[in-house]
Amino acid sequence: MIRKLKDGKYRLYSRKKDEKTGKRRNLGTFDTREAAEKHEREVQYFKRG
Repeated sequence: MIRKLKDGKYRLYSRKKDEKTGKRRNLGTFDTREAAEKHEREVQYFKRG
């Protein structure tokens, strides 16, 4: 899940909420949406592996 921040960057959040905090985990902040989407694909790949 990618959200645009006020400073124009994009942050990748986990799809599920964290049980302890009730929030989504921050999986990284990127300058472009393309970079965030690329990292999201990499994360999904390793989750299946």
